[in-house]
Amino acid sequence: MTRIAATFARLRAENRKAFVTYVMAGDPDLETSLELVRGLPGAGVDIVELGHPFTDPMADGPTIQLAGQRALAGGQTMERTLSLARAFREGDDRTPLVMMGYYNPIYARGVERFLAEARDAGIDGLIVVDLPPEEDDELCLPARAAGIDFIRLATPTTDDARLPRVLKNASGFVYYVSITGITGAAAAEPAAVAPDVARIKAATDLPVVVGFGIRDPETAGAIAAVADGAVVGSAIVAMAGEGRPVAEILGFVRGLADGAHGA
Repeated sequence: MTRIAATFARLRAENRKAFVTYVMAGDPDLETSLELVRGLPGAGVDIVELGHPFTDPMADGPTIQLAGQRALAGGQTMERTLSLARAFREGDDRTPLVMMGYYNPIYARGVERFLAEARDAGIDGLIVVDLPPEEDDELCLPARAAGIDFIRLATPTTDDARLPRVLKNASGFVYYVSITGITGAAAAEPAAVAPDVARIKAATDLPVVVGFGIRDPETAGAIAAVADGAVVGSAIVAMAGEGRPVAEILGFVRGLADGAHGA
């Protein structure tokens, strides 16, 4: 059983929902981002999404765009992101790590090489936002063959005709984007999210987690109540970008985790 599958099985047995967080590797610097990632499980995080910076992050709002720019300016590379994952794994062999980003840096490194290195570094899943299902041969299927989950995004515009194609080769979980637009652009509305989550769950056995627009414990709990988990990214990344102490950020994360787990 993969770490992702084992985590959702454990949460189901505990009658709890998943709390997932996104952080940008290398922001505000490599050492601080590693300290933050290492602290997330202790703050109640069940799955960590590790962002890899890219020069043209078309799906991201200003907060995560700026985080990526800071990371790149600080010298963040794919090698450094993988080394961060390896360093995390030295002290945590349980928490799933999902690398999230864009295809270009993976393509530039070489798919076969990247997958071998990612697996060795302890990466459990990939979210690659600019590879549609029509391109599954590029990375999705090779990742699955390498034992790495390929997590698909579904959105409010993913209709019933499109959904089976999106789900066909997905694994790990489905990430439902609660709003139309870029990260950090609007607040998630549980009442609007619930019907689409139910529609996706009727079409797959995979867990469905919801992200985008979640900034406080109350919303995290309300979203988790209608899904299998909630994802918070921009609100955490913003604090890192402001130079807040890691302990303060982890305290904020603990509150969000309590909200999601209380659903």
